[in-house]
Amino acid sequence: MKLLPKILLIALLAFPATLLLNSRGPLVAAQDATEDEEAAEDLIAEEEDDEAEVEDDETTDLVEEKDDDDEDVSSEAKASPNADTTILFVKGEDFPANNIVKFLVGFTNKGNEDFVVESLDASFRYPQDYQFYIQNFTALQLNTLVQPQRQATFEYSFIPAEPMGGRPFGLVINLNYKDLSGNVFQDAVFNQTVTITEREDGLDGETIFMYVFLSGLGLLVVVGLHQLLESRKRRRPTTKVEMGTSSHNDVDMSWIPQETLNQIMQSRRDKASPRRSPRKRAQKRSAGSDE
Repeated sequence: MKLLPKILLIALLAFPATLLLNSRGPLVAAQDATEDEEAAEDLIAEEEDDEAEVEDDETTDLVEEKDDDDEDVSSEAKASPNADTTILFVKGEDFPANNIVKFLVGFTNKGNEDFVVESLDASFRYPQDYQFYIQNFTALQLNTLVQPQRQATFEYSFIPAEPMGGRPFGLVINLNYKDLSGNVFQDAVFNQTVTITEREDGLDGETIFMYVFLSGLGLLVVVGLHQLLESRKRRRPTTKVEMGTSSHNDVDMSWIPQETLNQIMQSRRDKASPRRSPRKRAQKRSAGSDE
């Protein structure tokens, strides 16, 4: 009985405590949730700030790159308004592969200040994009002083590569010069698309073979004609020549007078011997008659 009041007192003390604890639990959870949301919002805001900073940096870099490109473009050398250039190809605008192409460049100083022509260069470019070099030739160092109102002429030559024959390429010829103030200028004397023609050799393999074949055929024709003529000569029948009788043993000539026989024999001798003059014949006849 003595323990019952103590139990009740403990129960009365513990009940409000449990109620207080149960009532504090949701408040603490709510407070924790609001703190987490605030932390998440702060994190998101920080990320957005970082992204904005990154975008600003990228924009700044792009602007700086554009500025650099503009500076590069503006820094490219251009032709001077006080100078004039001309070009003349010696053999016309014909560019055979693996053959010398020669041209002359004229420079005229129209200003009041001296110009120093430094170099002359040429190159073949890709026709769709002139920034790609196909064949770059050696620059010709000139270092020539051209006074005001004076002219100068420069000669340059190059050889297109043989594999380039039959295709179009961009030909760029630049003349580099400067004034006494140190300003550098560059004039594109020639900047056009040209076609490299294939080289036509005087004798190639096919031509030599054709000549050899024709020579052999002509030789065979000549040999065949010679053999044909020889065979015809062999087939010809031999003509029989009738020869007179050289002896009179088989002929009875007793009934012929002796004088007639002497004349026949004499005529045969005359035909066999060289011809004699009529005087000698007359002398011989008179000698025969005396006998």
